[in-house]
Amino acid sequence: MAVIIWITEGTWRACVDAARAQVPARADVTLLYVTGDDVAEAAHGAFAGLLGRGHPERDPGDQVAALSASAAAELLDRAAERLGRPAERRFAHGRVEREVVTAAEGADLLVCARDGDRHRLGPRSLGPATRFVVDHAPCPVLLVWPGSAPGIDRLPPPPPAPPPPPPPPG
Repeated sequence: MAVIIWITEGTWRACVDAARAQVPARADVTLLYVTGDDVAEAAHGAFAGLLGRGHPERDPGDQVAALSASAAAELLDRAAERLGRPAERRFAHGRVEREVVTAAEGADLLVCARDGDRHRLGPRSLGPATRFVVDHAPCPVLLVWPGSAPGIDRLPPPPPAPPPPPPPPG
């Protein structure tokens, strides 16, 4: 069994704990952290636009990418320690949601967490990237709450009843 655990800053503990509880010990586990290229690209674009292209050694885009990789490695190490068993650590960058879906190809399970509105049940409990992953994952998804799930009393009200049909002509 191949399992991918999607590690993000705000939800990694819940994902790791769910995997520890639900995934068989014999499974091959991969901890996946994905960073978007948008921050490094924005830093590079700002540098190029404001300061010109004459000093590439001062371009902050590479520094931002290096800091991101370092932070990802640290987070993956913490997740592996919490998992308490061997796991591959994988760092990727690009469009986060697409990288996660691509990484899940061939997996038997993807573990991820709700990252939207945590105060009520429903579709808004998923952020845009997680919604994309849940909708497009090529394998089963274990979707967990990071913390306590809201009570059933937080269900949205049912939709209004449709209007009655018009009376027949005549």
